[in-house]
Amino acid sequence: MNTQRHSSLGSRRIATPVLAVAGLVAGGAASAAPWPQWRGPTGDGHAPATGALPVAWSETEHVAWKAPLPGRGWSSPVVDERLVWMTTAIEREATAEEKARRAAEPSGASPRNVVTRVSLRALAVDRDTGRLVHDVELLAVEDPQPIHALNSYASPSPVLREGRLWCHFGDFGTACVDTATGRVVWSNRALRLDHVNGPGSTPILHDGLLIVHCDGCDVQEIAALDAATGAVAWKTRRSGPLRDDPDLKKAYSTPLIVPHAGRDVLVSPAADWLYGYDPETGAELWRMSYGELGYSVVPRPVAGHGLVFMSTSFNQPRLLAVRLGDDGRSAEIAWEQRKGAPSMPSPLVVGTRLFMVGDKGVATVLDARDGATVATLRLGGNFSSSPLLADGRIYVGNHDGDTFVIDPGVATDVEPTLLATNHLDGRIFATPAGVGDSLYLRTDTALYRIATTTAAP
Repeated sequence: MNTQRHSSLGSRRIATPVLAVAGLVAGGAASAAPWPQWRGPTGDGHAPATGALPVAWSETEHVAWKAPLPGRGWSSPVVDERLVWMTTAIEREATAEEKARRAAEPSGASPRNVVTRVSLRALAVDRDTGRLVHDVELLAVEDPQPIHALNSYASPSPVLREGRLWCHFGDFGTACVDTATGRVVWSNRALRLDHVNGPGSTPILHDGLLIVHCDGCDVQEIAALDAATGAVAWKTRRSGPLRDDPDLKKAYSTPLIVPHAGRDVLVSPAADWLYGYDPETGAELWRMSYGELGYSVVPRPVAGHGLVFMSTSFNQPRLLAVRLGDDGRSAEIAWEQRKGAPSMPSPLVVGTRLFMVGDKGVATVLDARDGATVATLRLGGNFSSSPLLADGRIYVGNHDGDTFVIDPGVATDVEPTLLATNHLDGRIFATPAGVGDSLYLRTDTALYRIATTTAAP
């Protein structure tokens, strides 16, 4: 383990309260903003209960407004008192002449990417009207790395707090925005790596640090930027041995803060290993091998019932329930489930049940305490978006534009049931935000405010 400290930590103080979840606690981002980060205030897919969110909608029913979005991006919306924020990418493709010229270069190889320039931007939409208020260029990258067909240049979701928005684009850079003015406060391209398939890891905010995964085929590390200045605060290399194939060294997951054994532990999935770090310094506390091949890890872990739940993602996905050691220096697998484990959507804990939606559209429900199968539910389609629990119901969308609303059955101890299937034009890769009486749902072309009534929230 190699940790490099780059700046003083004494000046960083942005409070981060947490919400207890049955013995373990998932780190949250405190703010007046009702939806400050991906997967909600506590980062675990739980929306504050309102009793007013819609169950059924369509393009012509319960749409308060539909806002077309420029560019392409899969980042999930975050919401402050006035605006809904997202990121997007405006791509410039190579002309036929440029493609021919590249192919004629001495290497004789075809270009890795047809995109010659990408403008990475922050968008803000008015919550009341759907009007586009801000469209701010944060970074412009020439000849960017290629991305996977299922990815975008703006897939990591932003983080919002106290008048600041932090937007991360992996190798392409990170930027901070003043939400009142849309002004770029700082930008930084110090964290360089080859993603192979484009950026995917969403940052988290903890005690004035913006913490990001940097797991490429060439570089495997975790780092923290000073949220106020953008300077690198610490950087820690992954210490676990990896396989020789560079493609098996990459990962795209998002970390989780878990208070344990008297301290905050940064739980961080990477290729072949799950790590625990001190979030203040980046010091490695422990590492745990998966025991089998696990790489390109995408889902974010969740916590509950004294366990951390994570998926090993590609190859043969396994859902692992991990117990952290009482000494704070170890971790072990308590149980595992292979059937139905997702490669991309993150799991969701609801009471004593663990819900996971597989990439091919089968939802599997387990007893979170021991991994016993409770039920399966065939939804259909392909999934990248993660499930949301709101008003006692689960919402999750697929690539075909369908959002499934599920009664988890926890309150009455029955099998889950499908309540509604709601279709919108476009494809869904982002996870919705549930605020007040509204769902803010992003497709590949537009942002929708879905509400039982069409009055302003």
